Amino acid sequence: MDVKLKRGILEVCVLAAIKNEDSYGYQIIKDMKPYVEISESTLYPILRRLEMSECLKVRSVEHNGRLRKYYSITKTGKKRIETFVGEWKEIVSIYNYIVREDGK
Repeated sequence: MDVKLKRGILEVCVLAAIKNEDSYGYQIIKDMKPYVEISESTLYPILRRLEMSECLKVRSVEHNGRLRKYYSITKTGKKRIETFVGEWKEIVSIYNYIVREDGK
């Protein structure tokens, strides 16, 4: 799969993982696991990119004597999910064209 396409899909997956409630890194990985494997070394750069593009906000909360970063989706992040869903319909159409049977 094209690296840029995969990166974009993973970014939207991360946004989807936090769209209903704030979450932290390890929990995001657990929530995504049934659908897509993602490692910490992949997740944290994605979270930083999403923060820089204002798709999510970060806040630190003390948990068991340590600071834990919680991520929450912004309006920009929600719009990114909506845009992706709309574009995905076109991608599915292209996929269907590519895998169609000859002569159909």
